[in-house]
Amino acid sequence: MSRNARINILLLALVAALAVLPLALGLGDHKEEPFAGADGEAETAITEIEPDYEPWFSPLYEPPSGEIESALFSLQAALGAGVLAYYFGLRRGRRQGEERAAARSKAGPSVPDAEA
Repeated sequence: MSRNARINILLLALVAALAVLPLALGLGDHKEEPFAGADGEAETAITEIEPDYEPWFSPLYEPPSGEIESALFSLQAALGAGVLAYYFGLRRGRRQGEERAAARSKAGPSVPDAEA
């Protein structure tokens, strides 16, 4: 097995551990909503420190339910992944095209010129 393959397997195992360990160890069981977002955690911390705090801004759009909010977040993540995949695919395709063009130019013309 090559060094890169071992590194990739190690990184995948690390990502899987980061995803599974909090669930398996029951981290967050003491909370009302154990996997609430950082915004909710920040709001709770701020109201504990300063009960009279008034936010400077309000959201432009507040989804009617948590399910719709999750769906919009998932859509945003999917669109971002699609844009990144398109960009990296485009770069790879261009690089492969340049390599093929360079290989053709080194090999010389495949069909002899009729004018010669």
